[in-house]
Amino acid sequence: MAQANFAYSSAANDPAGLPLGLSIFADRVHLAAQLRDDAEAAGFRIVAAGNLDGLLEGDVQALGEVVLVDCPAPESAALAALVRLDLRAAHSGTQLIVSTTVQGLEDVFGCLDQSSPQILVDPSRAERVVALGRVLGMLSGSRLHELSEEDRLVLLKLTEQVGQIAQRLERLEGPVGDSAAEGSESAFRFESPRPAFAGQDLEDSSARLIRATRPPLPDPRLVRRIIRQRQLRARFFDGDLFGDPAWDMLLDLTAARAEHGRVSVTSLCIASGVPPTTALRWIGQMIDAGLLERVDDETDRRRAFITLTEKAADAMARYFAELGSSNAARLV
Repeated sequence: MAQANFAYSSAANDPAGLPLGLSIFADRVHLAAQLRDDAEAAGFRIVAAGNLDGLLEGDVQALGEVVLVDCPAPESAALAALVRLDLRAAHSGTQLIVSTTVQGLEDVFGCLDQSSPQILVDPSRAERVVALGRVLGMLSGSRLHELSEEDRLVLLKLTEQVGQIAQRLERLEGPVGDSAAEGSESAFRFESPRPAFAGQDLEDSSARLIRATRPPLPDPRLVRRIIRQRQLRARFFDGDLFGDPAWDMLLDLTAARAEHGRVSVTSLCIASGVPPTTALRWIGQMIDAGLLERVDDETDRRRAFITLTEKAADAMARYFAELGSSNAARLV
């Protein structure tokens, strides 16, 4: 393997007890240097650094506990590298943080189905730092999957609020870039009531509902009208006041299921009404909660769609049945 493509840090051979090891794979030189600076500032030690081709040219012996990858315009070689990295991370428990663009999101998402990575879309520097903080929290304390559903939701909201603070500080310290402007959010969006899927209550209620016949899904025209009504508010009020990405995604997927349609991850991110990076965190949380599931495209294994689970479809059908058509038509 050429030294220009992949370079190991001498810190990788230091004795145990050092800070968490981290590898960086990025083809853009200026970004690779920024990632290294941020990782070292966060207390990581750099185990290895190089470009994506380095993952295919030979066996990388040491990845560390965390791997940062920048893949803005994935081509076949880069996608093959991501698949290999995803499998290895899933086997070893390595935490992946992968950044890409809106155009590359579908391909990148389709390649990463084993390791539960953090995927960032056109991220600002602040969003990358927040992602590193999430990894530190998971590796240094209780694992995320060991938390209750309510605690997981609280952690997700806290993470987004920390991200908002970081975004604002970043704007105060320097010029506002396009990605930073798109990633700005308001903390108001996290003041919505506790969702029904959190905690033991959902399991108890689901057990009771299974014994009854599930009502049909609502008319998709009704759901689409509700979605348009929710979007209409942004014409008269600050949209950040009403942010509720989980519910907006559930509505969109309910309409798509009733229409026998499929929803791509990019389309679902748009339907959420929040920046893609934020939407992807919610998608991951809702998959973990058993509300959403990933379905691979049979014609292109690099693509994947998102759909409601049977549990979520049952809950949405019963919600609209309980609400009643007359009340649902007035829902905003």
